[in-house]
Amino acid sequence: MWFFGTLVLVLAGVPLLARITTTGRLVVAVAATYAFVAVIDAIRINVDGWSALGYLNMVVWVVPGMFGVAYRRRLLAGRAALTLGAVMLAVNMALLVLGPYELSLVGIDTQQLKNMAPPSLAGHAIMMCAFAIAAAPAIARWAERPRVWWLAAIGNSGAMTLYLWHIPPLLAMHLVFDCLGHPRFDPGSPGFIALSMVQLLIMGASVAVVFVALRPLENNPLPLWDGGFIARPGGRSMAVGVLLCVAGTATLASVGWGLKDQGLYGVAVMLTALLAARRLASDPQRVCAASLPARMT
Repeated sequence: MWFFGTLVLVLAGVPLLARITTTGRLVVAVAATYAFVAVIDAIRINVDGWSALGYLNMVVWVVPGMFGVAYRRRLLAGRAALTLGAVMLAVNMALLVLGPYELSLVGIDTQQLKNMAPPSLAGHAIMMCAFAIAAAPAIARWAERPRVWWLAAIGNSGAMTLYLWHIPPLLAMHLVFDCLGHPRFDPGSPGFIALSMVQLLIMGASVAVVFVALRPLENNPLPLWDGGFIARPGGRSMAVGVLLCVAGTATLASVGWGLKDQGLYGVAVMLTALLAARRLASDPQRVCAASLPARMT
């Protein structure tokens, strides 16, 4: 669920991101964020007792938002984006080989330095976004094909269902294969490719079933939750925004522990903030505002 914390924080930063109107401003914003994270990493890695400072690195999540603005406003041309992606790939490889950073971008038990919670240097985000912008024209031409667009439209109608619910079938499948004596750990083991293909087919079928069964939950209003509304800007609107940012930050901060230890406190803060925000968003003026177009007609 950490992705929702990221989304909320990026949305909160949209008014600032909207000020990126030129290529120069884009370069300054990305470079300043990258430099800030580099300084924070240098301190928390080399100075004892300062590891918690790494949570300031959550600012890295606005970097994809900056490139989203750049793509929307065409501030980064295809060749420049491709060059930037290649440069950042080389920088990332150098940091991996020469520096303290580790290969895995998600948290695993053997890591000495986490790259996700708290986040580390934002080079991967820059690289991926740059390559995506460079490939966007070719992807757009491919998506113009009716069959491709039809599949994309179906997927988009339940994108969150795919995102949220592909993990339980994946874990269940691996658990079953492990119990049957066919774990898939070593790529060099006999039958690894055949086992991978079988599991890929099983996952495709499982995710299709989950998609069809749970997609309505994404598109239908959730009783007693969906429909929050605030009629106008003001103190209540600001309070809801702050509470949502607190919930997003708590979600991201708890990623390193999951549903144990300090992660439980993060989840408790997240739920409390969400419930409080939903309560404040129960604006009685919503009925009047919703009925206004009908009265006008």
